[in-house]
Amino acid sequence: MSAQLIYSIKSATVRYKETPVFEGLDLNIHQGLRIALIGKNGAGKSTIMNIISGIKSLDEGEIWEDSGINIGYLGQEFSYKNTETVFDFIFSNISGDERDLHQYKVDIVAEALELDIKKNMETLSGGQLRRAGLARALVEEPEILLLDEPTNHLDLKVINWLEQYLNNYRGSLLCISHDKAFLENITNQVFWLDRGKLKVCPRGFKFFDEWSAMLLDQEARELKRRKQIVAQEVEWASRGVKARVKRNVRRLSKVKEMREQLKVDESSYRRATKQIAFEPIKDLDNQSKIIAEFYNVHKAFKENSKAVKILNSFNLRIKRGDRIGVIGENGSGKTTFLRLILKEINADRGSIKVRKNIEFSYFDQNRSDLKPSDSLKDFLAPSGGDYIEVRGKMRHIYGYLKDFMFDPSVALDKISTLSGGQKNRLKLSKILANPKSCLILDEPTNDLDMETLDMLKEILIGYKGTLLLVSHDRDFLDQTVTKILSFEGNGNIVQCIGGYSDYLSQKKSMKKNLEVGGKSTVAPNSGLDGINSELQKSKKLTYKLKYELDNLPGKIQKTEKDIETFSARLADPNFYNDDPEGFLVITQELEKAKTNLEYCEIRWLELEELSTS
Repeated sequence: MSAQLIYSIKSATVRYKETPVFEGLDLNIHQGLRIALIGKNGAGKSTIMNIISGIKSLDEGEIWEDSGINIGYLGQEFSYKNTETVFDFIFSNISGDERDLHQYKVDIVAEALELDIKKNMETLSGGQLRRAGLARALVEEPEILLLDEPTNHLDLKVINWLEQYLNNYRGSLLCISHDKAFLENITNQVFWLDRGKLKVCPRGFKFFDEWSAMLLDQEARELKRRKQIVAQEVEWASRGVKARVKRNVRRLSKVKEMREQLKVDESSYRRATKQIAFEPIKDLDNQSKIIAEFYNVHKAFKENSKAVKILNSFNLRIKRGDRIGVIGENGSGKTTFLRLILKEINADRGSIKVRKNIEFSYFDQNRSDLKPSDSLKDFLAPSGGDYIEVRGKMRHIYGYLKDFMFDPSVALDKISTLSGGQKNRLKLSKILANPKSCLILDEPTNDLDMETLDMLKEILIGYKGTLLLVSHDRDFLDQTVTKILSFEGNGNIVQCIGGYSDYLSQKKSMKKNLEVGGKSTVAPNSGLDGINSELQKSKKLTYKLKYELDNLPGKIQKTEKDIETFSARLADPNFYNDDPEGFLVITQELEKAKTNLEYCEIRWLELEELSTS
């Protein structure tokens, strides 16, 4: 038995400057559904949200909703009074009679979203304002909850809490998000806005890629069949018709219509399946292996007269080609860590060595280099002209913008007219035009649509330089990084080889070991795997540690030779074809050797530092 219908749109048409966003659209929301609303930028996702919430009306069509239904909405933008407190803002859509019933929820939601309900709205940062808007939508507990990019500016801890909250939510949910893992975990249906039509996947977002690929394959086969029919008709028409009777004239007219419609549909299919294409970024630095080294670094800030530790006796070596994902709660020190590498701030104690002449490409999550009054063209070519250098080749700005899914007609528009996602795309286009040997990306995935995310993912996978990536997008981290640096708070930093899923597995294993009385293999303050806790307690080298220090250079030298041998073996193009099993074994041995080398090098740094202190 199907769930009760609570909201419906029939034969809807919405136009923007006489151009239809969609025509004849039907949409039904049933009780208890958790729906992912998917579509390219400009497809009309936010328009649908605004229609359901009552902000926008239809140009044509009908809307029906169940009597007494309540709709809550977290949009990209919302209004508030500067002088009202966060508590009053969250309660602003709830009538006086119901406030007592909802008051306890304010405390629960505000605490989970790390909001101080006594603060005035004007004192909140952009990320905190988004959290306040989310809190208001959740506390209302409407029958239909509309969420437009709810995970933006949330850290992973809060995202996990939000997933649990929404999975226990009794109402219906319609969500726009670029976070694939989030959508997979909370949805059981997908609305796909594709070229003005709404297509419904009866299963959750986890199955969307397979389902949409099947539909596009069917469309491709149908276009191929139609193309063959049109080709046959055109061949008939080209032979000429001796007797131009009415029947033949009508047939000629129909051939022309079929051919024109086929061109339109093929063009539409190409636009739907088009992806942002980008040439792979070549290896930019074949010289030094070491990018940066942290030695016994301390960093803290004062907040409300209380010292907040960011780094505490922190040691780390970043080597060329490292791909490090940086995660942690908001305020735990992720951006501070990046700013230390960029030398924008200094450590309180310890030393940070960054290789001379190293060049960084830095994506600042606050987009501080984007001037609202500049045009897109001004930003890409501040010195003027119509061309931009893209990794040694001159490209026309209009064509380059098109690579990043911008219509060339907007090249002279002001940056202030762009959405958050478009601003991120513009900033990425400039960074990737001339990427340096080290990419530092601080929350680049915020506001991006899935097509741009896929493009960025492919670029980073092929990037041969050093990558430092701060992100809360779990799927994105799993696809692009090989190490995780987790800022756990109070100066406690944990490192894990692998992606975010590997970090979760390690964390669960550590927790299990502690529960059964075991010992963690991770030193909490070093941020390094397998560092002996004896080192943290010792003030000078014991005989055992001195013996270990003396023998480490030999181990490092031997491991480096092993890596050279394994790498040379794998470079043989015939190796895999001749011995697939041997190829797999050598690949695994190479990874083990690299991990062992990193451990030995870091261990040597730790012991050497202790021996000279």
